Amino acid sequence: MTYELDQGAGAALRLGLILLSVDETLEYEARQVMAGHEVNLLHARIPARGDVTTEDLETMTGEMTATAALLPNGLDAVGYACTSGATIIGADRVEALVQMAHPGVPVTNPLSAAIAALGELGLRRIALVSPYIEEITRPMRAALADHGIETVSEVSFGQKNEHTVARITERSTQAAIVEAAGRPGVEAVFTSCTNLRSFGILDEVEAELGVPVISSNSALLWHMLTLAGEPAMGWGPGRLFGRKAA
Repeated sequence: MTYELDQGAGAALRLGLILLSVDETLEYEARQVMAGHEVNLLHARIPARGDVTTEDLETMTGEMTATAALLPNGLDAVGYACTSGATIIGADRVEALVQMAHPGVPVTNPLSAAIAALGELGLRRIALVSPYIEEITRPMRAALADHGIETVSEVSFGQKNEHTVARITERSTQAAIVEAAGRPGVEAVFTSCTNLRSFGILDEVEAELGVPVISSNSALLWHMLTLAGEPAMGWGPGRLFGRKAA
């Protein structure tokens, strides 16, 4: 019996996602972005501890290449789905470790994606909302500053346990966004952490505040699609997905 071959499921785009073993949110929000589009979003889970501390995040370094190798070949882009992990490990190091398994494939992470998104929107003064403890937010603010992004306001839930973070309600996140955005000079809000839910309130809170609100997940998914050559206008919530393609 003869047969034909094509590029496989979701033939238009093939994206790889390295998820934390403790992440409960990103897949749910990613499905909302990818629904109805020809995208094959392929997942691999990297072993991660339940607490978000510098020491715990560093443990993923030794697992990065092996986890990336679990993803099939022929990907258009790969995303490492941990904002705090990318901050502590370093975006360049993450890219190098992933590309050991997928040479030449574009690699991003939520922090690099947020920086790219803010650059796309021409914004430099942000309010930062996160669930993190200070040992994580301090280097994150520094990493943003290294790219010319000033954190003029910050609200944190002061939580390091991933199980708890995944259960912080969207209304709590919305209240934190509104509080953080109240300082003069805020041009955008960045809600950091792939486990922190926000897709259900992004459009509403943007309308309330009149400034863009970018989450780790919206930035990461947007940037992966952009690196793969898909502008993705209208695919997801928030002004980032609503911008006109250049």
